[in-house]
Amino acid sequence: MRQPPRLPLLLAIVAIAAILLGWWQLARLSDGVVTTRTSFDGVPATVFRADAAGPAPVVVIAHGFAGSQQLMLPFALTLARNGYVAVTFDFPGHGRNPVPMRGGLTDDAAASRSLLDALEAVMSGTRQLGDGRLALLGHSMAADILVRHAETDPSVDAMVAVSLFTKGVTATAPRNLLIVDGALEPAMLIDDGYRIIRMAGGADAQPGVTYGSFADGTARRLALADGSEHIGVLYDSQSLTEALAWLDAAFTRQGSGAIDRRGGWLGLLFLGLVALAWPLSRLLPAASPVPVGSGLRWRWILAVAGASAVLTPILLTRVPTAFLPILLGDYLAVHFALYGMLTALGLWLLRSRQAGRTFAASWKALAVGVIALAGYGLVALGVPLDRFVTSVAIIPERIWLIFAVLAGLLPWFLADEWLVRGPGSPRGAYAATKLLFVGSLALAIVLAPQRLFFLAIIVPVILIFFTVLGLFSGWSYRATRHPFVAAVANAIVLACAIAVTFPMITR
Repeated sequence: MRQPPRLPLLLAIVAIAAILLGWWQLARLSDGVVTTRTSFDGVPATVFRADAAGPAPVVVIAHGFAGSQQLMLPFALTLARNGYVAVTFDFPGHGRNPVPMRGGLTDDAAASRSLLDALEAVMSGTRQLGDGRLALLGHSMAADILVRHAETDPSVDAMVAVSLFTKGVTATAPRNLLIVDGALEPAMLIDDGYRIIRMAGGADAQPGVTYGSFADGTARRLALADGSEHIGVLYDSQSLTEALAWLDAAFTRQGSGAIDRRGGWLGLLFLGLVALAWPLSRLLPAASPVPVGSGLRWRWILAVAGASAVLTPILLTRVPTAFLPILLGDYLAVHFALYGMLTALGLWLLRSRQAGRTFAASWKALAVGVIALAGYGLVALGVPLDRFVTSVAIIPERIWLIFAVLAGLLPWFLADEWLVRGPGSPRGAYAATKLLFVGSLALAIVLAPQRLFFLAIIVPVILIFFTVLGLFSGWSYRATRHPFVAAVANAIVLACAIAVTFPMITR
């Protein structure tokens, strides 16, 4: 095996240093906090409290759609380091909770009841952990669920709702409500925040101003985190500062003021992991004597991918897609599959115009490449994701779902990789077809907004996946000279991500 030249070796050293520093700094954020994993009536949960802390209010923290308790770590560690008892948990069908969520998008009552039951089980088990005072903090879907509970539970002294959209909330219930929205979130969320504070502050109510009184439970405030969207708001120091100050005011306490600032260290850690993939990819064996692929020019690539992007969501409006016990994951799998088949059909119709030629490939080299690339994505990226960001652990109940989703993803990844690779393929073709795919999802949401609304929330995450997997694809293609390696490996990585994060449901 050839030795890597000096530049890749230097980059590998720098990347490893970034990984180690990022991991160390992220691990230090838990210093001084005792973490206890437990469960409440079968609901997986984690209790965070400062080492040797005395009695303090309990704050139950709940994640949003397709999230997990790890996603709420910034709030949990911030509050624990300031003397609170923070409790996170996995809703049914989310994270490591093996119990499916009842209902779904078409049965809101059953879904809400399922989530409320889990919340109540956690609250019942945590009341004795603190000094008797209780607060709730939830993100997105959970914020609405927590509002529904808090409106009828007088034991909830205060609440922080991040990215809230709800039909509830009155001028007096729930008690002492702080709403935190990212300034870049959808307008309907921010508008709902304005609607709520105007109940207390009148038509001229403004963000950053507290209205009402903590003493009688009518305190209301809207905070906008500058530069943050639906997920970034969870890591924004302004969000964490507002939440801590609000609870301190509600409970007349004063903590250390420590704020979890993991965003930069997460960026350093994952930048190092992505950068390390480049020198490592140079060690992959060549699977073909020359680069292979369609070799098509821009007009044909855009024609094939553009037609697939438009036709797929239109055709799927006539096709039932709710066939797996995984909310919206089944639609994504079908969207990928149909898009891929249409792309493959376009390639077949253009076969006489293809400049690329097919050569006998080394199946051993292809297998080694797929295993190495998929393994790096699942382990090198998956382990820190699960530790510091959100649950991506594969629990037994989800294993078969991975294969089901993979069956849908493979046609698109195979067809798309062949479409954008080959001798003479234009630079930027890979990025262009990914943007067309995201545009296709956007069109699907427009055509069926009630059914697919939550897809809009995860589009930024899909873009991140496409960016990282695109880098892996380009680097591996230069080494192996065959699009099959990245196509299969990236399909496996994304299938696992979808199958382990999207909510499991009972229909």
